[in-house]
Formats: sequence, structure tokens, C-alpha cells
Amino acid sequence: MSTEALDFGLIAPAFVAGLLVLATHVPLGAQVLQRGIVFIDLAIAQIAALGVIVAGSLGVEEHGLGVQAAAASAAVLGALLLTWTERRWPEVQEALIGVVFVLAATGGLLVLAHHPHGGEHLRDLLAGQILWVNYAQLAVPAVGTVLILVLLRGLGPRLGRLGFYLLFALAVTASVQLVGVFLVFASLIVPALGVRLSPAHWRLPLAYAVGVGGYAVGLALSLLYDLPSGALIVWCLAGWAVVAQLLAPRAGGVTSGPPD
Repeated sequence: MSTEALDFGLIAPAFVAGLLVLATHVPLGAQVLQRGIVFIDLAIAQIAALGVIVAGSLGVEEHGLGVQAAAASAAVLGALLLTWTERRWPEVQEALIGVVFVLAATGGLLVLAHHPHGGEHLRDLLAGQILWVNYAQLAVPAVGTVLILVLLRGLGPRLGRLGFYLLFALAVTASVQLVGVFLVFASLIVPALGVRLSPAHWRLPLAYAVGVGGYAVGLALSLLYDLPSGALIVWCLAGWAVVAQLLAPRAGGVTSGPPD
């Protein structure tokens, strides 16, 4: 290990990408826990990834607007489907979310079955290539992040089931292409879990702190030790979440439940 390997210029755009993901995923993750549909993010992220895979197989330029449109369309269709299943069969919604996830995941495998670089492409969509993100790729996600935060802040509970699923789908769409399916899930759920025992008014800022710490330390360690960035960030997020969980009871006024 050598500190000379720690090039902050290389980390900077990746860290900004992480901040954009966290900006929307932390408050959305709190609502996911509150609604009791923890794996919806994994399912919709996988559906968005399937949209990217299908677009790529049709010759759509990687990282272009066409791929963004394909991912968003797939995610929105998935959100509409899950909205309908929640209304039609609420008692088995979590099981249906699992089935949708498996179908999307195996669908990607089938589409990439004869692709010469299919395995590598699938790995990139799952684990992400956050360390190689550049600033040009962040323009559209940045605009989307601002719009989603405005809608979340302005509408709040008035979003309803359909509005929440659609907004969630759009948030996940850009995130999957920036950081991968695994980090999307971790960014949504891990910070929210880590602060669930904290006093209510501290949960959201602490959840953001867990997320920022996980991305910062994970990116730095991935450069120092030449390890996969996405996987290491997931572990760092979990580590900070454990620390937050252990320290929460000492803060006083502990209550259970998801972040506000």
C-alpha cells in the first residue's frame, strides 16, 4: 500500500456521483422501510439494468440518451406493474417483488447469452464502475436529482403509491448506470437501517453522514489497495451503519422506525 496511489483527482467525480445517488436514495430508502417493501429497490434497479442491456443489444450507444430512455422506460413499466400488484395482491407483494427481480436478472442473462463481453457487461451493471465515472456523465443525473428532491419536498405524502413508485423508478434509473445495482440497494437501505434507533430529528442527517462516509472511505481504500470500488463501498457503508447503530442508544430519546 502507498499513499501515492491516492489520486484525489480520480476520486472526485466518483465521489460526486456518490453524493448524487445519496441525495435521493437516503430519503427514498426511509420511505421504503416505512412502507415495508425493502426489496422493491433491488427489483426496479434490476429492471432498469435489463433496459440498459436490451438497449445495448440493439446497438444503442452506451451512456447516451437512448440508453437513459430505455432504462427509464423499463423502470417506469416495472413501477407501474408493482403498483398494480400491490393494489391487487397486497398480501403477497414482497414475494411478487422477488419474482420480478429474478425475472429481470435472468432476462439479462438470456439477452447477454451470446454477447462476447456479456459477463463483463453484466458485472459492470451489478457491481458498477463508479471509479471511472467522469463529470460529463453527471450532468443529466444532477438535473434529475434536483427535480426528484423538489418533488419529494413539495409533494411528500401526497405522492401516493403510484407517484412514489414512479419517482422511485426515475431515481434508480440513473443510479444504476452510475454505481451499479448493488450500490443502489446499499445506498437506499443501509443508511436507513443504521440510524433507525437514533432520535427522530437526527435520523436523516445521520443517514446522510453514514452514506457520505461509506463512499469516501470506500473510494479511498479501493485506490490504496486496488480493490473493486463498488464492493468496497458497500462494505464501508455497512461498517458506518453498524457504528451509527451502536452509538444511537447513547444519544438519548431513542425511538424505533425509519428515518423521517
